[in-house]
Amino acid sequence: MAQAQFTKVASRGDIPAGSGKVVEVGGKTLAVFNCDGTFYATDNTCLHRGGPLGEGMLSGATVTCPWHGWEYDVKTGACTMDEAQKVATYPVKVEGDDILVGV
Repeated sequence: MAQAQFTKVASRGDIPAGSGKVVEVGGKTLAVFNCDGTFYATDNTCLHRGGPLGEGMLSGATVTCPWHGWEYDVKTGACTMDEAQKVATYPVKVEGDDILVGV
């Protein structure tokens, strides 16, 4: 398996705790979330009808899709209503003030 290429997607101040941001990395649209200072990245597209997860409400580590209310654990990508349904997750690292996502 190829090593992930990490790309800067935001600065810490761009994604306040308890929120998410939609970013483009390597031709993919991802959602990056700040869970009390720890950052996670998932696909931005809800599996239900394609809603933008990065625009959803974040509560703890659970994001709620703004379109129809499907919920996902941003740490694992698992849908909380049906854990067989998962969005892809991506590695995140923070270097100084920079948030980097590996794809």
